[in-house]
Amino acid sequence: MEAFAAESGGMPQLNPEFWVSQIFWLIITFGILYVVLSKLILPKISANLENRKSQILENIEAAEKQREESEQKIKEYEKIIQGSKNEAKNYFKQAREEVLKDISIKKETLEKELDEEVNKAEIEIKTFRDSAPEKIKKIAVETSSDLLQKLIGAEVNSSSISAIVEDLSRKKMVKYYDN
Repeated sequence: MEAFAAESGGMPQLNPEFWVSQIFWLIITFGILYVVLSKLILPKISANLENRKSQILENIEAAEKQREESEQKIKEYEKIIQGSKNEAKNYFKQAREEVLKDISIKKETLEKELDEEVNKAEIEIKTFRDSAPEKIKKIAVETSSDLLQKLIGAEVNSSSISAIVEDLSRKKMVKYYDN
């Protein structure tokens, strides 16, 4: 019968006679759990979360500072590079101008020397041209006189040969200068 009595009572949780003790132990258990969580565990978790949050903010600030420093250094490097480019252009321009000056001076010197050489050559040519007829006449007179002496066997008057050669040379010179 005892088994029947326990069986007829049903589940003790549903029996109103045990509710007060169940509520008491429920309050005690959840109270202790609340106190342990709120006083021990949750402060450690919230402190850990705050530490992480502050660490993240510090890392973000440090990254932002480094980014700004990097941008500043990039701007400085760009200025240095631009300055170097401008300086190189100026050096190149100066070197080019100096080379052009040297070339111009050497060209002028060479032109002067060439002009002097051409003038000297023209003077020499004119001198040879002016003196050539006299030399040709002299050679022609001597050659003609030698030829006639060998052909005839007698000496011929140089003045008459000279007159003939001069007459012929005038005719040839007129043709030469007319062309």
